[in-house]
Amino acid sequence: MIVELGHFALVLAALVAIVQMTVPLVGASRQWPGWMAVAEPAAIVQFLLVAFSFGALTYAFVTSDFSLRLVILNSHTAKPMLYKVSGVWGNHEGSMLLWVLILALFGACAAVFGGNLRSSLKARVLAVQSAISVAFYGFILLTSNPFTRQGMPVPMNGEDLNPLLQDPGLAFHPPFLYLGYVGLSMAFSFAIAALLEGKVDAAWGRWVRPWTLAAWLFLTIGIGLGSWWAYYELGWGGFWFWDPVENASFMPWLLATALLHSAIVVEKREALKSWTILLAIMAFGFSLIGTFLVRSGVITSVHAFANDPERGVFILMILAVFMGGALTLYAARASAMEAKGVFGMISRESALVTNNILLAVASFVVFVGTIWPLVAEMAFGRKLSVGAPFFDAAFTPFMVALTAILPVGAMLPWKRGNLRRTMQPLWGVLALSIAGGALVWVMQTGGSMLAPVGFVLATWVTLGSLVDLWTRTGRGDLSSKLRRLRSLPGGDWGKSTAHIGLAITVFGVSGLTAWESEDIRVAYVGERFEHAGYEIELREVHDVQGPNYIATTASMAIYRNGKEIAVQHPEKRVYPVAAMPTTEAGIDNGFWRDIYLVIGDRQSDGGWAVRTYVKPFANWIWAGCIVMGLGGILSLSDRRYRIAAGARQRKSNATGVPAE
Repeated sequence: MIVELGHFALVLAALVAIVQMTVPLVGASRQWPGWMAVAEPAAIVQFLLVAFSFGALTYAFVTSDFSLRLVILNSHTAKPMLYKVSGVWGNHEGSMLLWVLILALFGACAAVFGGNLRSSLKARVLAVQSAISVAFYGFILLTSNPFTRQGMPVPMNGEDLNPLLQDPGLAFHPPFLYLGYVGLSMAFSFAIAALLEGKVDAAWGRWVRPWTLAAWLFLTIGIGLGSWWAYYELGWGGFWFWDPVENASFMPWLLATALLHSAIVVEKREALKSWTILLAIMAFGFSLIGTFLVRSGVITSVHAFANDPERGVFILMILAVFMGGALTLYAARASAMEAKGVFGMISRESALVTNNILLAVASFVVFVGTIWPLVAEMAFGRKLSVGAPFFDAAFTPFMVALTAILPVGAMLPWKRGNLRRTMQPLWGVLALSIAGGALVWVMQTGGSMLAPVGFVLATWVTLGSLVDLWTRTGRGDLSSKLRRLRSLPGGDWGKSTAHIGLAITVFGVSGLTAWESEDIRVAYVGERFEHAGYEIELREVHDVQGPNYIATTASMAIYRNGKEIAVQHPEKRVYPVAAMPTTEAGIDNGFWRDIYLVIGDRQSDGGWAVRTYVKPFANWIWAGCIVMGLGGILSLSDRRYRIAAGARQRKSNATGVPAE
C-alpha cells in the first residue's frame, strides 16, 4: 500500500510541477501577482510529495519488499541496514528519484528563503526550476519507474547491491554529489530568469552567489568522498584515475568555481554579466552531460550505471532542449547584458577574468579528453584510450598558473590597481616560498621537480591568503588589528580558508605523486621483508564470514627500526550473491605518510601476493578538501548574503518606490 501511495505521490508531484512551470511564468510576463504567487506553495507541495515518494521507496528497501523489482535487483536480507538504505540510490531508478527530490528541495528552499527576491524574478526562477523537474519526472515515469512491481512468483530474496557500493564512503558520496550537480540547476534557473526579464544587475549577482556556493560546497565534499573511496576501496592505491565518471563531476566543479568568482564581479562592479550568465548555463549543462555519460551505457566505469542506450537518448534530448533553448535565449538577449563597470588591465576584475579563463579552458581540456574516445569511435571507427598521461600533461599547467596568480589577484583593488604596491607585503612570502621549494629539492636528492614546485605553490597560496587577511585589519596596534581580524566578514574568512584548502590539496597531490614507493612480491606467513625503511611481516591469513560476504583476511605487522608500530588487516572479499570480489586495503594512516597494504591471491607454493605502498602526504589531499568545504561554510554564514538584498528592498520602500 505504501509503495502504491509513493507512486501516486510521484505522479501528483509531476502534475504540480507542470502547474508551477506554467502559471507563474504567465503571471510574470503579464505582471499578475496572484498567478506569480502560485510558485511558492507549488514548490513546497511538490517537494513534500516527492519526499513522501522517496520515503516510500526507502521503506520498501528497509523492509526488503521483494514484490518491488528494484528491491530485488539491489538488495538482500543479509545486507547491513546502512547499505539497505543506500541501495535506494545505488541504482539508476532510485538515483533519479533522488535527483528530482533534490531539484524539488532547492526549489522549495528558494520559495522559503527567497523573500528578498523581486516577485517577478522569483516566479520565473521557480518556474524554470520546475521545468527541469517536469523533464525528469517524464524521464522517470516513462523509462525508469522505481515502483515497478515484480510479477509472480515473488522471490524470497534479492540479488544484492553492487559490492563496490557497499561501503560508507560510497553510501554518502552520491547524495553529496547530487546536491552539487542538481544544486547548479538553481544557478541555471537564475540565469534563465534574468534572461527572460532582460535584467542582470548587482542584486542578481548577490542572489545567485549563495546558491552557487552551496552547490560548489556539496560538489567539493562529494568529489572528496569519491576520491577517498577510490583510494582505500579499489586496492589500486590511487586517489584519482581520470575516469570518465570522475571527470563528469570534476568539470561542473571547475565551472562552478569560475562562476563563483565571476558572480563577484557582477555584484561588485556590474561587469562580466554576459560571461557569468553563460557560465551558469554551462555549469548545469555539464552536470547534464555527466548524467548522460553515467546512464547511457556509452562508457565503462566502476561507478557508472550500466543501462540501455534508449535511456541515454532521453537524457540527451533533455540536454538538447535545455541547453539549446538556454543558449538560443542567451543569444537573443545578449544586448540586454551590457556591462557598466570599466576596469584596467591591472585590477581585481582582470585577475578574476584570468581565473575564469584558466578554469574554463581546464574544464574544456578535461571534456575533450573524456569525450574524444567516443567521438573517435563513432566518427572514425577507431578505439582510443585517453589516460592519465594526457590529462596530467594538459591539465596541470592551468592549475599551476591559477595558483601562481591567486594571492596577487585576491589582493588587487577593484577597477584599477598598482602591481608594485600590491606586491609589497607579498615579496617576503614569495622569497620564503621559493627558498622552501629549493630546500625540498635539495633534501629529495634529485628526482622530479613536481614536489618542490608543489611546495612553492602551496606555501605561496597559504601565506598569501594569511597576508591578505592581515592586510584587511588596517592600521593600529596589535590588539586592535586582532580585534578587527576576528570581526572580518564570513566571506573574507571563507575565501582565505578555501584558498588554503586548495593549497593543502595541491601539495598533497604533488608530494604523493612524486615520492610514493611501491613493492609487489610473494610473501610467506612468518616472513618479514623491507620496503622504504619499514619492515612488513605477514603473520597469518585466515577466512572470515561477514554479514553477506566471505573474506580472506591477512594480519600484517609493520615495524620501524625493529619496533612494531601497527598491525593491519587487509582483506579480499567475495560476495556470493553478486559473485563479485572486492579489495579492502589495510592502511596505517599517518600525518606524514600512509602505509598501504593489499593482500592478493594465494600462490601455488603457499605464498601470497602482497602489494605494499608508502604514500607520503596522502591524507593532505582530503584534508584540503575538508578545509575547502569549511571555507564554503564560512562564506555561506556571511550575513551580507541574508540582509543586503533586504536592505535594498527596505530602502526602496522607504522612498516610495516599489521594491519590485
